[in-house]
Amino acid sequence: MSDSPSSSPSSFARYEALTHNALADFPPSEAEALWILDGPDVELLPLLHAAFEPRRRAFGRKVMVHVLNNVQNGLCPEDCGYCSQNKDSDSAIRKYAMKSDEAILAEAEAAAASGASRYCMVLSGRGPTIERTKRIAGLVSEIKSRWPIEVCLSAGLLGDEHAQILKRAGLDRMNHNLNTSERRYNEITSTHSYADRVATLEAAKRNGISSCSGLIVGMGEESLDLIEVAFKLRELEVPSIPVNFLIPIDGNRVTDDGSLTPERCLRMLCLMRFINPNAEIRVAGGREGHLRGMQSLALYPANSLFVEGYLTTRGDSVAETYSMIRDAGFEIEGNDAYSQAQAEASIAAAGASPSSSHEANTKDQGASQFRIPGGGDELLKPEIVRT
Repeated sequence: MSDSPSSSPSSFARYEALTHNALADFPPSEAEALWILDGPDVELLPLLHAAFEPRRRAFGRKVMVHVLNNVQNGLCPEDCGYCSQNKDSDSAIRKYAMKSDEAILAEAEAAAASGASRYCMVLSGRGPTIERTKRIAGLVSEIKSRWPIEVCLSAGLLGDEHAQILKRAGLDRMNHNLNTSERRYNEITSTHSYADRVATLEAAKRNGISSCSGLIVGMGEESLDLIEVAFKLRELEVPSIPVNFLIPIDGNRVTDDGSLTPERCLRMLCLMRFINPNAEIRVAGGREGHLRGMQSLALYPANSLFVEGYLTTRGDSVAETYSMIRDAGFEIEGNDAYSQAQAEASIAAAGASPSSSHEANTKDQGASQFRIPGGGDELLKPEIVRT
């Protein structure tokens, strides 16, 4: 029996060309990008291997770990349809103002001790006042003086004056996700524009702060929308790109378009690597629920991830995530406050078979079969649930 076209030796030249071009920092064409996302003859393992080569050249087998701190929850005037904190959401979250400095610093210390490379502070809202920015800058400076961990801030729309204050404090990264294409941005959000988001990234870059920006997959977009965002991030020279997969939160206007299979998620991560071969690609929100048993394959195109949850939803623990990373043959990048002994102790304390919680934890949520991370039936973090 003859080989099928997709498995014949000559067909692998296509994957080799993707690798060769990425190593030369030459992005795929639009047609090639569409094939990566939608081609019926794509073989997933060769595609992952092709994306792994530029990832390995830039980052070796290391995986950066990030911890998010939801510094302020809800109380937001924006109407982003995917977010449980938006003004129109009926999600069961508890709203709270900015945490105390002591609480924020304690969480930064815990992030450093866990081995995280970066501590990400996120504040809901349209954007901080200058006075609020000065307070945040003081926290950034204090964290940087105490612990060997990078600090990222996501605080909404920011301009030059905000960026200058944060730059002087030593902020490493400023996050502001593009989320979707310019063409369909108004379908997701009406209270600010795509151009507003680009302006925030440009303000960060102008003032010497590294930017972090990505997208959310699974909001009813077409493949061309995803490709457009990936190329826009390349144009903006964004060095840190989180790829989020929509988390279906009850009460949100945008919940689940049924498109996200593990393979679809992995193809998107590969595409982002081919278009942005030297960027830090993060498998971000929704990795546990949508990739499920194929999570470790995401480490071939991606080189970083979040642990212990996202803004309002739970995620896999540090111990469980570190086990997954090591089982796949990768290594945690860590920081100078972290030790192997600490990590092994935390894994041992979590029990010998974290996979057992996975098996008991699959909840049918429609076409995408989103898996509730961390055990139990509740998606929202206990501390943010409205009582």
